[in-house]
Amino acid sequence: MAVLVVGSVAFDTVKTSSEVADEVLGGSGTYCAYAASFFAPVWLMSPVGEDLPAEHLAAMRQRGIDTSAIQVVKGGRTFRWVGRYSEDFLDRTTEQVELNVFGDYDTTLAPACRGAEYVFLANGAPQAQKAVVEQLERPRMVLLDTMDHWIENEREALDDVLGHVDGLLVNDEEARLLTGERNLLRAARRMSEMGPRVVLIKKGEHGSLLVADGRPFAVPAWLTETVKDPTGAGDCFGGALIGHLARTGDVSFESLKSAVSYGTVVASFCIEDFSVGRLQALTLEEIEQRRRDFASMVSWS
Repeated sequence: MAVLVVGSVAFDTVKTSSEVADEVLGGSGTYCAYAASFFAPVWLMSPVGEDLPAEHLAAMRQRGIDTSAIQVVKGGRTFRWVGRYSEDFLDRTTEQVELNVFGDYDTTLAPACRGAEYVFLANGAPQAQKAVVEQLERPRMVLLDTMDHWIENEREALDDVLGHVDGLLVNDEEARLLTGERNLLRAARRMSEMGPRVVLIKKGEHGSLLVADGRPFAVPAWLTETVKDPTGAGDCFGGALIGHLARTGDVSFESLKSAVSYGTVVASFCIEDFSVGRLQALTLEEIEQRRRDFASMVSWS
């Protein structure tokens, strides 16, 4: 079954203590779509400017990503983000954001996309996310990602759309901001009361927490010595997760647990290179091998 990803395609400038990657391909939708494409066909919906090189779209298509829903805005300029990471990669500072065509775009779905059963609404304005949800005909699983900006500035609209989705994906600080709870398990249960039956909390180097239908499941992160660029890791987590659900056609608690493991593994590959470089070279065989190694790492039986 195909996955519909709605999110940004962007140019990122990423600064670390040792390197700078200038205007490389990024965006929440890009990372999510690449990650999901290992498991299922993907439609990617996003606005871009005429400045986006055609080879980026061609590379997506080679990965099995349908780019027909990407809107090239005539005379427009693609979304841009500039950020700097601390030496240990634990802190990220956004230095500049240019929404450009992503600030206000047409969210009308193509007829084929309206029938999507598995949908990932990557980070974006909650009003736009709601507009997409309202056009879906028979979704089985709609996951929504958000961030502190929308929680602080568009809370009413965010609360509205949360009542119309199946799952919510946030990081630990966003979970605390959204609920006022310091304890993450209590925060997850509070978020479930807002509408989503599935809540996923990303904890960076400390793994993730899943609460679905009141049942918790926690996993650590994959232990790695190679970190070049954490940008997009959370989007890869969500993309691989929903891609696995679409591949199996199963949204049960046990399937969600497996999906979390795939999300963890694909995110661990993403951080090994800037932009989508590692994802473009990655194979499903490598993913499956690391997942087996991951299972061995966390097993005590």
